Amino acid sequence: MLNRIHLEILRAVRSEGSVSEAASKLHLTQSALSHSIRKLERYLGARLWTRQGRTLRLTRAGAILLTLAERALPDFEHAEQLIARLSSGQQGLLRIGMECHPCYEWLHRSIPSFIAAFEGVDIDVKRQFQFDGLTALLNHDIDVLITPDPVFKPRLKFVPVFSYELVLVCAREQALSARRYVEAAALADQVLYTYPVAKERLDVFSQFLLPANLEPREHKTLESTDIMLQMVAARRGVTALPDWLVKNYEPSLDLRCYHLGRKGVHKQLFLGIRVEDQSIPYVKGFIRLAKQVEVDPA
Repeated sequence: MLNRIHLEILRAVRSEGSVSEAASKLHLTQSALSHSIRKLERYLGARLWTRQGRTLRLTRAGAILLTLAERALPDFEHAEQLIARLSSGQQGLLRIGMECHPCYEWLHRSIPSFIAAFEGVDIDVKRQFQFDGLTALLNHDIDVLITPDPVFKPRLKFVPVFSYELVLVCAREQALSARRYVEAAALADQVLYTYPVAKERLDVFSQFLLPANLEPREHKTLESTDIMLQMVAARRGVTALPDWLVKNYEPSLDLRCYHLGRKGVHKQLFLGIRVEDQSIPYVKGFIRLAKQVEVDPA
């Protein structure tokens, strides 16, 4: 049977010029090398080389196998290098799923340092905000889940990254309360802008409005944070966003923020990974670098 070692022998004999030098290069004894080739010749029913004095000359059959060796061996070696880099965590693909719509802006800040640290690792970000991130993580469709709502399961690990507060945002001249916080009733006559996410997954509903059995006068959805806050600044409505995100826009927009209720709505952002992946260098590296990104909360 033709094996990889036979191809390596033919290539070494061609490059080194003799059986003894080829054996030395391949860390074989000369007798082991010669025995291997004789066994292959019996299997093929053809001689692979002939000897003319001290010179080895490949037969036609030997030349065919040498052509195969020169084509196939580099592919073997390249595949081995790739696998070695994969196993060492220096090469691969990190697929990130988002369950936190505004956190894409935070992720955008964390990616440059990761790319610089892991040159052989590509990133794919899935911004399917209504997908089942937990199932995607368990099914190996993504490798990291960014979420403010972890579900702790035996196969998964959720690492806290930073804490933040969800605040109500309105135009500065649009005073909704004399205090620093608002009650749910203050939104009963307001247009509320949110991202296009199911109500049960929006904290402003699940942790603020629904417990008070209240709804805003009108609920509108927008994909863009920029447009949403432009509409709020123009007194078209109000929105609820993480405090760190609003601060990024305050220098250019005249906005006012309120706590949602006397105690506020406080959250944490988590990175979810599979337990078996926690030792992969680029997964560990992404978590470490993500924790270093400053969100500069208000």
